[in-house]
Amino acid sequence: MKAVVINSYGGNDVVEIRDMPVPSPCPGEVLIRVHAAGVNPVDWKVRNGELRIFTRKKFPKILGYECAGEVADTGGVTKFVKGAHVIASTGLRLGAFAEYVCVPDISVFQKPINISFEEAASVSVAGITAYKALRKKGNISSGEKVLINGASGGVGTFAVQIAKIFGAEVTAVCGPANIDMVKNIGADRVIDYTLEDFTKGGARYDIIFDAVSKRCFCECKKALTPRGVYINTLPGFSILMHQLMTSVLPGKKALSVMMFPKEEDMKWLKTQIVEGRLRVVIDRVFSLEQAREALALSEGGHAKGKIALKI
Repeated sequence: MKAVVINSYGGNDVVEIRDMPVPSPCPGEVLIRVHAAGVNPVDWKVRNGELRIFTRKKFPKILGYECAGEVADTGGVTKFVKGAHVIASTGLRLGAFAEYVCVPDISVFQKPINISFEEAASVSVAGITAYKALRKKGNISSGEKVLINGASGGVGTFAVQIAKIFGAEVTAVCGPANIDMVKNIGADRVIDYTLEDFTKGGARYDIIFDAVSKRCFCECKKALTPRGVYINTLPGFSILMHQLMTSVLPGKKALSVMMFPKEEDMKWLKTQIVEGRLRVVIDRVFSLEQAREALALSEGGHAKGKIALKI
């Protein structure tokens, strides 16, 4: 099978398309014939070696964190039948940028029937991250004021729509080229970050979700209400220290969200998609052979929504 492989950590020059053996499912795993894969910042961070504490130095590595396709072999799993259309999150096992991948059945979910494989492949990382940040971490409720930093990206486009579903008043922060797009997906107000710094304005928010982890808690806390919550997507020493300190003190909180998809979370997302309240925003679809270009677009930080590979 064809796969996007690295043999060492580095830039896009280490990325190559290689023939690799088709994996065989172990007990409790499903073999998926991949039709599309979502491209996320975690993919080029793995490539760079930023996550080597988790991914180690074993090579070759097949990149890719999420995909959609059809079940090629159930591996004894009774939850799915051969030919079923599914969404899957490979996590730090990686391997989604390939024609076939084995995934534990707990990380495989039925695909919504009303979206394409490219759209479905873009749900499990960005969609779950946005949902867990706002609902599980932020306890979002109707009428709250929510600011989404990086609102035009993969996680951000989901977050804007999810916040509106819960009845929040949404302020979106993005670049000038993406203002109309974030308005079209529901933002009540848009801040052009090239003209205005939301941390220095007079507005106060119940939730600040930094979907691109570009602004730290120290910068954002002045823009929070007295019991406001700051949430980012990149666990690191600074946010973990602030999370620890604010957990034992009254008032403003600092939190970080990790993406571990669960059946109940995916069920909620799929319901919103099927019923038309949530749509997947796709910037560009690349071929497997164009994986370098797709990673470069993601790394540049200016994608409008999600990036996908068609396999």
